[in-house]
Amino acid sequence: MARKNAATQPASTDAPTPAGHNGGPPLEDEHRPEWGDGGIGNYFYWKTAHRAAWHNPSPGIVAFRIRKAERLGLTYEEYTLEILERGRHLQIEDVERIVEIKRARSRRAVNPRS
Repeated sequence: MARKNAATQPASTDAPTPAGHNGGPPLEDEHRPEWGDGGIGNYFYWKTAHRAAWHNPSPGIVAFRIRKAERLGLTYEEYTLEILERGRHLQIEDVERIVEIKRARSRRAVNPRS
């Protein structure tokens, strides 16, 4: 039984290989737009909203959020994200939610970006 060597077989016979091409893989990755492989959808609306939410607070608001986050044992990012996601400022009485946020922090530390 004759074995076929994959290296000697053409990858595709659909299109002729241009002159000077060695048949290897492309040297550069195919261009991928910043919004990914799917349609553009609402990408630019989300990008604008994200920028406005994270980059526009005044220095006074940032200082207030930092002090409040430190009092609750959270980071500035965790506290601000809670405001942006849920639309409310955490209070000392929100013990259960604060514990959830801290638990999620410890899970992220164990499994970063998995």
